[in-house]
Amino acid sequence: METPSPLAQLLQALEAGDLPAARLAAVALQRANAHTHQVAAEVLHELRQPLLGAKAYAQLLAEEGGSSGPLKLLLAQVERMEQIVSDFIRLASERPAPQQKQSLAAPIWAAAKVFSVNPDSARISLEVEAPEDITILGNARLIEQLTLNLLNNARDAMAGRGRVKVRLAHEGASPALYVADWGPGIPQELRARIFEPYVTANKRGTGLGLAVCRRIAHEHHAQITLAPPSAMHEVPPPATVFRVLFPPTDAPLPQRKRLLVVDDEGIIRMVFKDLMDKECEVIEAATGEAALELLRSTPVDLIVTDKNLPGISGLELAQHARRLNPASRVILMTGYPSLVTTQQALQLGVVDYLLKPFDDIRQVRTLLRQGLYAPPAAPAPVPSPTTRRVDVLEDNPATARQISEALALLGLEARIIVSAEMAALEPPVGVVVSWDFAPAYGKKALELGRALSQGTPFVVLAEHLTMETALASLRAGASACLPKLLSDTTALSRELGLAFKKSAP
Repeated sequence: METPSPLAQLLQALEAGDLPAARLAAVALQRANAHTHQVAAEVLHELRQPLLGAKAYAQLLAEEGGSSGPLKLLLAQVERMEQIVSDFIRLASERPAPQQKQSLAAPIWAAAKVFSVNPDSARISLEVEAPEDITILGNARLIEQLTLNLLNNARDAMAGRGRVKVRLAHEGASPALYVADWGPGIPQELRARIFEPYVTANKRGTGLGLAVCRRIAHEHHAQITLAPPSAMHEVPPPATVFRVLFPPTDAPLPQRKRLLVVDDEGIIRMVFKDLMDKECEVIEAATGEAALELLRSTPVDLIVTDKNLPGISGLELAQHARRLNPASRVILMTGYPSLVTTQQALQLGVVDYLLKPFDDIRQVRTLLRQGLYAPPAAPAPVPSPTTRRVDVLEDNPATARQISEALALLGLEARIIVSAEMAALEPPVGVVVSWDFAPAYGKKALELGRALSQGTPFVVLAEHLTMETALASLRAGASACLPKLLSDTTALSRELGLAFKKSAP
């Protein structure tokens, strides 16, 4: 039977009034949406290339044959598609852009120039007041996109000729950007929702421009709002004024993420430095001992360490790092992978295992970004003191019986689950999931086990334990990945006890 989608599971749980099941389904839906957003961003990024080609050849034709009416329309539509693609990519992207202190005027003038070359902007009278001495901490490309979106929004709100004004000023110590237009204004019923995606009073708009503006403002720790017409000191006053209020430039700078790279090969450390230096602070160490000295005095967001280091190994470093800070995130690198070290990495809570040489450096960068910007892990739920339940996803009766016996030696009770459709209860002590679970084999079984665990430990059992199985379990957040010890219940009980931090009574 096909597993229902996370959305279908959420709706079913809500209809049944099953709040624990609804929470599980909501987590699964959020995870699925994050993956969908990443795919959307990558596809739209690829669309930029053919759009660039179409725009270039249209411009060449305009040079050769004059700017005819149809050609102007073609260029305008290509530029509109470029803007839509840029908006979608910004909304789908989870990666913050690098920022630096700079004059706010430069990206404002750049946006005004792009706006003015659009044929549809010829009917608009654009005024810009942008003193050079107003500075912000920001990303010029994104501020240009924000400003251009506001300008396009103002133009598209007006059917015929119109006036738009951009002004930079200070409100107290805070730099402020104003974009005003003398159009029809925003209907009262839309004003509270104007920054939501797909909300627009303009038939020509996509409803994404202002949502992107809010996203970019948020990345700059700025506030974007509708301001009163009096903010522009104009007669007659404008119909609509958008205000973006930036933090004071003397405000404390946001802390850059910090990456610690530990490898005795200087060239490897250099690769990581060049790869990530623009996005975060990269700290280097050639030995595990040097890395530990750094960790005692310098907090880091992610550690990437070679497994085979002189002195303290990468696995020992991960263990020490966890003792110093239980929330430490560690990625292990090795040119000599083995099933044993992968299992050891699992037990230490290592978040991933990079194999040298790297097949694709872009994938390495994506992995590092995920590690650096991952939200702090929610505290694991504490099962009720009377709870002895361990959920077991296993459809093989003989194996299920042995797991039950192994758990009984620990004073725990197995709830055997043989279907992918399960009822959520209060958090269990832990979960045991079979990689060979027929209703949801392999990685799908891991997803079910992780959802069912609700943040408590989950253990993967595999009939044929391989590197692929162990790595997939590690990346899914499992506490252990073990072979099915069908001939030794006591050994299985001991391993499950270590994973669930339970000892035999």
